[in-house]
Amino acid sequence: MRNGVIAIHRDGTVALMNDEAYRIFGLTRAPGDLGRPFAEVLRERPPIIRVLSGAFELSHLPNRAELRLRDLDRVIGYTLSQVLDDDGRSIGAAMFFKDLTLVEQREESERLRNRLASLGEMAAGIAHELKNPLAGIEVMAGLLRRQVPDSKDAQSLLADILSEAKLANAIVVEMLEFVRPVRLQVERTDVADVLQHAVTMAESKTSRGEVAVKVDVEPALPMIEGDHHQLSQVFTNLVANAFEALEGKGRLVITAATKLVEADPAFGGSHVPTPMVVVDVADNGPGLPVEVTDKIFDPFFTTKPQGSGLGLAIVRKIVDAHDGRIDVSSTPGMGTRFRVTLPVSSPLGWFKQGR
Repeated sequence: MRNGVIAIHRDGTVALMNDEAYRIFGLTRAPGDLGRPFAEVLRERPPIIRVLSGAFELSHLPNRAELRLRDLDRVIGYTLSQVLDDDGRSIGAAMFFKDLTLVEQREESERLRNRLASLGEMAAGIAHELKNPLAGIEVMAGLLRRQVPDSKDAQSLLADILSEAKLANAIVVEMLEFVRPVRLQVERTDVADVLQHAVTMAESKTSRGEVAVKVDVEPALPMIEGDHHQLSQVFTNLVANAFEALEGKGRLVITAATKLVEADPAFGGSHVPTPMVVVDVADNGPGLPVEVTDKIFDPFFTTKPQGSGLGLAIVRKIVDAHDGRIDVSSTPGMGTRFRVTLPVSSPLGWFKQGR
């Protein structure tokens, strides 16, 4: 079966749990699971325990409900129903469920794409309108600066004007980069080389301080089809953000490993697993609240006083253009992890969305 099934007796012991249920929940089947209390068998998945616990208490059981398993980065859709004997008495309960992670990801990508389309048109218009007056301000401030060489106060004020104009122009350039279609120069790319280059570039952009950086790349990691320059931009941004969050102290661990991901046949995929390269950029900094992680890839959303809110939106555009995915998980006080998943080779565009 492509669906997971769990059935429990009225006393709370497991009557049935199929292989798909074990796979979706990331559990390993043990010989003595049948007949054990479901709370023991599912102890690593508290949200499922809470759902099953209400099977005999709720007057209306959930039908077509969804549940997010944050520790697995997975979303399931489920139906819970009671099992009745011939006399109509409840003798157990059954939970039928399906992994909806890909469905959720596709819907999220569709929502993001619609937002990007409207915001992109607006940003392009604003950027073009601002670029000319900003250039004029810089030129006139430069001319005025040469006319008052002996006034320290005037020189200081004009230097501030030039600095602010350059900052505003940098934001305009970033806006134009954001709305510009991503054009990839695809070649066989060494991810390990990309990561080393990204760390070096991030150190030139942001102070590393005493942050300990560890890069752990799986031996014989396959090369991928990608744009070396733009992937370097992706990881440079993520590493620089980690340096800023750590404020000169702490630990940053970057890992890269291969993973076989099974496509969902409901979307026309084959049963043959697709080889992917998964890169984690994880720090032990202050972490982010849930309300921030939910919006972190939205254009113009930022937690930085001087930020444009376009850095991570551009990162996501580049990853999407590579038929990949980027996800974030964070625990306040414990750190943040960005996970970038890239196909080794994706001729069918398994993750590809219309852009």
